[in-house]
Amino acid sequence: MNGGFLCSSNFPTVSCVFYVYRVGKAALDSVNLKGHSFLTLKDFNAEEIKHILWVSADLKHRIKHRGEYVPLLQGKSIAMIFEKRSTRTRMSTETGFSLLGGHPCFLTPQDIHLGVNESTTDTARVLSGLADVVLARVYSHSSLEHLDIDASIPIINGLSDLYHPIQVLADLLTLQEHYGSLKGLTLAWIGDGNNVLHSFMMSLAKLGVNLKVATPKGYEPDANVTQEAQLLSKQFGTKLQFLMDPMETARDSSVLVTDTWVSMGQEEEKKKRLKDFLGYQITMQTGSVAAPDWTFLHCLPRKAEEVDDEVFYSPRSLVFTEAENRKWTIMGLMVCILTDYTPQIPKLKF
Repeated sequence: MNGGFLCSSNFPTVSCVFYVYRVGKAALDSVNLKGHSFLTLKDFNAEEIKHILWVSADLKHRIKHRGEYVPLLQGKSIAMIFEKRSTRTRMSTETGFSLLGGHPCFLTPQDIHLGVNESTTDTARVLSGLADVVLARVYSHSSLEHLDIDASIPIINGLSDLYHPIQVLADLLTLQEHYGSLKGLTLAWIGDGNNVLHSFMMSLAKLGVNLKVATPKGYEPDANVTQEAQLLSKQFGTKLQFLMDPMETARDSSVLVTDTWVSMGQEEEKKKRLKDFLGYQITMQTGSVAAPDWTFLHCLPRKAEEVDDEVFYSPRSLVFTEAENRKWTIMGLMVCILTDYTPQIPKLKF
């Protein structure tokens, strides 16, 4: 429990009331994610995703807008394993964990090489005794699953070849802030069928968001993820469409989204990929057939062939708010899985 005094003065009398807020078990919200790993949004239901976003919005309000110090993670540490370089994931996690009073420890491939110098099993057990949580940004999703099996502390997916769920948390918070709610929106994904798209496919239907996907032939999303997404769409009554025409995909859509066409590890394919993705650049012409209030998202870093400057730097682009929200959502996630904190702001509308 934490608290403070609220005082009012009616001369010559001063009245003070001690108030408390819970950092213990949630009293008003039944969701409890403490101790849970976060490998994919497939494992989380709608209420759990909404809860993470609620906590994230609460921390953003208290820390950014009210200037409060909220040391919910004081005395805790996070081990950050990065097989792939990153700007947003590293900065958001390090600054966010520190801002909450915790200690981040960054591990490069020179410090730790999963399954090479030491078995992944041994690494998981060692880190379980040294840290409270692990965030791992890896090439293979199986590395995360292996860590999760052998660790006794939560594992967070900082990115894998299959999913990028912490990116999608930031995207969802950004859209909720902009539109006021998510239900009924239509998101148009125009580009590569990659890990970010997979995470959208595992979450949007649960929140009442329709999804339209345009990818060049040969760049479709994973077949197993697609099958699961189709089941979710049917279960939650949303629309899920797979197309090849970017303009048809953008038509009447609320949000236009793309990502890099050449991810880390695909550099040798760059020439072929740029040729295959011709016609998939998002421009104002693409937006001309979208909903009147359409917006644009990109998880960054961005190349001009993916989206032109006119869209990227326009008022319709939410990319820099999206990037900032990487910090608030990773903070919200870490608070959810390491504490029993209950947000102080009203629940968000979804």
